[in-house]
Amino acid sequence: MGFTAEGWARPFHLWWPKLHRRSLFVLGGVATGGAAVGMAALADEAQALFAAACHLWSALPFLLTPAGFALAVGLTRRFVPSAAGSGIPQVIAAHHMEDPDARGGLVSIRAGLAKIGLLALGLLAGASAGREGPTVQVGAAIMFALARLEPHRQPGLLVAGSAAGIAAAFNAPLAGIVFGIEEMSRSFEVRTSGLVLATVIAAGLTSLAILGDYTSFGTTAVAMPFGRLWLAIPVAGVVCGALGGLFSRILIAAARGLPAVPGRLIRRHPVAFAALCGLGVALCGAAAGGTVFGTGYAQSTTILAGQAMPWAFGPLKLVATALSSISGIPGGIFSPSLAVGAGIGYDLHALMPGVPVAALAILCMAAYLAGVVQAPMTSFVIVGEMTANHALTFPIMLAAVIGFATSRLICPEGVYHVLSRNYVAAVPVPSPKTTEAAD
Repeated sequence: MGFTAEGWARPFHLWWPKLHRRSLFVLGGVATGGAAVGMAALADEAQALFAAACHLWSALPFLLTPAGFALAVGLTRRFVPSAAGSGIPQVIAAHHMEDPDARGGLVSIRAGLAKIGLLALGLLAGASAGREGPTVQVGAAIMFALARLEPHRQPGLLVAGSAAGIAAAFNAPLAGIVFGIEEMSRSFEVRTSGLVLATVIAAGLTSLAILGDYTSFGTTAVAMPFGRLWLAIPVAGVVCGALGGLFSRILIAAARGLPAVPGRLIRRHPVAFAALCGLGVALCGAAAGGTVFGTGYAQSTTILAGQAMPWAFGPLKLVATALSSISGIPGGIFSPSLAVGAGIGYDLHALMPGVPVAALAILCMAAYLAGVVQAPMTSFVIVGEMTANHALTFPIMLAAVIGFATSRLICPEGVYHVLSRNYVAAVPVPSPKTTEAAD
């Protein structure tokens, strides 16, 4: 029995759509991984230039940081408003939108490219900001652009791009997958789970091929044998969870607008307000010996290595990150939050000298991040993968859960989801006449 042309074509029509769909996800993962590597290199270079300039003139932040904040906010508001802030609220909002045009305004390639440049500008000015949230928006923008070739799977593509962004930015593939489920979709979709996994693997392998295998904070072998040392877990969870919830409340209050005269002045003069926030960051930097500027990776690594750090680093890093965030400049809060947690753990060591400082720092990193983003699974997976410490797996999980529960008492809702509603609310609702005309 021979095969006809029609017989050959029938299987082709069956497997080609699946192959086409999977190839889009893999291509998006590769592009997101490459973008994450490029953003990391650009961020490191911007921080290095700022540090070198400050070494030559210690008073430079008092001029450069306010001016840089004002310039970044002015450019953002004038040309690409959707590039402001972290980028994760924009992606969450886009994921829940039905209108492709509204989505495109939040996760366009233009917004992604602007995010990269403006983030570098902020770090060049000394902002306390991270690159992980921006990488999420860039990854979603890449996948949204590819969605034009697969228009019926845009929501799944956005989740995949976000997960790939986290995986590549942190070199933490498991964290990317958990983030996509816990924070982005808040559900497990069997139909897209394999495609999200393929995207994360592609992004992770791209980063691995370029940078090699590494852990962001090195490898720590510190352990906490079960016993009295575990009393540090609830302490770290409650303290850092409360501070994380307070940080989120500050961001939410600023986004909703302050009441009375201060609120009106900020709305009328956002660029001047950004400059004032930049001045506040410069003051924090001066008080903490210049340690609060940038993403915080170097400072976290220093603490985990058991080296000295100014006691004021943790609290002032929190303030500097809050000021950077409410100013409106493009920049994330993931890595600065990890640095704040490490700094708080360093300070708590004075109260619990029997607990290794690296162990306290790791517990506080997980608890504070869980308190800020209210995503405990993502938090303990990120910290676990970034420190490669399997001995502290259960303490990290417990600290993250306690931090999350404590944060919820102070801030009942997750900051990213609250902020995402502002973008959803900004989408104009079609009038009845417009709807009738369309019908």
